[in-house]
Amino acid sequence: MLMAHPAVLSNLVEQYDTLRILHAEHGTPEVRQRMDDVAYTLCVSTGTRDVDAALIAARHRLPGARPADDSLIGN
Repeated sequence: MLMAHPAVLSNLVEQYDTLRILHAEHGTPEVRQRMDDVAYTLCVSTGTRDVDAALIAARHRLPGARPADDSLIGN
């Protein structure tokens, strides 16, 4: 699977985070539509189907991301 360049992913994550804050504060239809567009692009760029998974996948591809140790999850 092709994966977007980390710089592109970083930009998308930053846009999504900013739009989420704007939506929480001002909830306009324009902000919501842009947020949906960025979420869709994140999903396509990471090969995921929902924005939460896309954000996790994107953040793991960013420089400085550490591999997660899932062995403690659920303990």
